[in-house]
This record gives sequence, structure tokens and C-alpha cells, in this order.
Amino acid sequence: MSEARSRIFGRVRAALDEAAPEEREDDAQLDARIAAHERGIRPERVDLDPPALVDLFVDQATKVNATVDRLADASAIPDALARYLASENLPAAFRMAPHPDLEALPWAERPALEIKTGSSDGADVVGLSRALSAAAETGSVMLCSGPDSPVTLNFLPETHVIVLRADEVGGTYEECWDVLRAKLGVGAMPRAVTFVTGPSRTGDIEQTIYLGAHGPRRLHILLVDAA
Repeated sequence: MSEARSRIFGRVRAALDEAAPEEREDDAQLDARIAAHERGIRPERVDLDPPALVDLFVDQATKVNATVDRLADASAIPDALARYLASENLPAAFRMAPHPDLEALPWAERPALEIKTGSSDGADVVGLSRALSAAAETGSVMLCSGPDSPVTLNFLPETHVIVLRADEVGGTYEECWDVLRAKLGVGAMPRAVTFVTGPSRTGDIEQTIYLGAHGPRRLHILLVDAA
């Protein structure tokens, strides 16, 4: 351990030692608090039935400059993606996450699409990812890194397309974490969890909103209604 790092941890230990005994938590208390998964404030606007919750997600996502295309079932994804690329005057080529749900799609019906899979090196114009969950509260999509979900696709391509099922839309961020724990098991976590809320943006330049400052300048969500 470096000398600087040692000094920092020394200060943390000293501060903890100075805390009043009643303010300290023992291991059992800490374990109980972690296991409880305490909820934050739940906004009333997410107290909806599932169809209305999906409508709220679409509304919130479009408010932050994302675009949403609702599809009847997953088999419509290749056609929908081809239409979107053409409408934005983008090349008929993209980098796709090697996710089983994406690889199982009928891409052969769109032979003009050029598909590469795996991590992006920054040269890809369009990236296609598979979401784990979404929060209607803010129109945010949850993406988790892993062998079938390269995190580079979330940041490097100028256009990010995300596939999401309607039944994966929850009300709050806490519900997204519930989905993650249910899928991976309690205590298991991916290396990176990314919540995407619209395209990348900044207002630092003369207080004018500029899209694509630190990542994709377009976010397009293919929302599949059927499981």
C-alpha cells in the first residue's frame, strides 16, 4: 500500500474511532441493514398498473430526448432497426452485444444489415444492447456488464439502440435492483451497472444543452410489448 493511501485510510479509521458508541453499528447490524434493501421515497406517479407504467416510461424517456419504438413482438426488431437507421441516414451496420435474445432474432430477413458482435473499439457508429430492466420513474434503462453485454456499447457508438421488454419496466430504481438480485442472486454483482437516461448531454457550454458530449448523441429504445 502506498504512503498516501495509508494516510487516507488512517484518517478514516481515526474518524470512526471518534464516533460515539451509540452511533456505531456492529457486524450484525450492518448485515441486517444491507439485507433489508431499504426503499427510498416512492413517487406517487409510479403507483400504476403495468400498462400505464409502460406508458409513463415512454413519456419520461421521450422527455429526455430518447426515441421509443413500440413493437408487437421481438421478431419485428430487425425491420424496426433497419427503418430507424434509414430514417436517421445512418449506415446499415451496427455492433451488437452477443446476448442470446439478440442473437436469436431473425436477422436473415434483413440481409442488407451488416452485423458485428462484441465490444466496441470506438469505431462503431451504432451499438445494439439488451437491457435488464427500466425505471418508469425517470425513463431510465438499466444495463449490466457481462460477457453478453459489453459496457463499451453503452458509451462509444454515437447512436445507442436498446432492446427492452415491456414486462421489464418497473416503477423505481429499487425495483430494477430487485430484478438484478433475482437474476444473479443476492451478493452477486456485475462489474458495472449503468442507468441510461436519454442521450449523453451537457449544459457547460454557455448553458446550452449539447447532446453527445460524453457518450451517444442518440438513444433509441425498441420496446417489445410481448414477452
